[in-house]
Amino acid sequence: MVFSITSMTSLHELAELRDQIIRIKDDMRVPIVLVGNKSDLEEDRAVSRARAFAVSQSWGGCPYYETSARRRANVDEVFVDLCRQIIVRDMELSRARDYDNRDSYRHRRDRDRDRDRDPGGRHGGRRRRRDVSHCTIL
Repeated sequence: MVFSITSMTSLHELAELRDQIIRIKDDMRVPIVLVGNKSDLEEDRAVSRARAFAVSQSWGGCPYYETSARRRANVDEVFVDLCRQIIVRDMELSRARDYDNRDSYRHRRDRDRDRDRDPGGRHGGRRRRRDVSHCTIL
């Protein structure tokens, strides 16, 4: 999320945009980097580094960079940081899905195992036979 360090309004507009993104994504952990652009115009600065850093901290500690598109200062660093956040986030989501799938598999396996047993019923806890097409499963 990029704002101009020469315009306090641009920083305020970003706050609204961030809120919309989080509402639409329905997730507070959207990868975000806060970027103050036009660092080459230090004499025209309207947003202090301290103010921008405070905003980044209030947004969950997202990284804050100051860049200059004219001098191409810190542009690559911003891109790399954002890509890193996306990769880490994807890995976390993948691990969570794997855990959920493993949990679902265990639940189905235990359910099927319990269904194949007749605990304490007329068979005294022994497995009952179940016919499946051309064979019998014990």
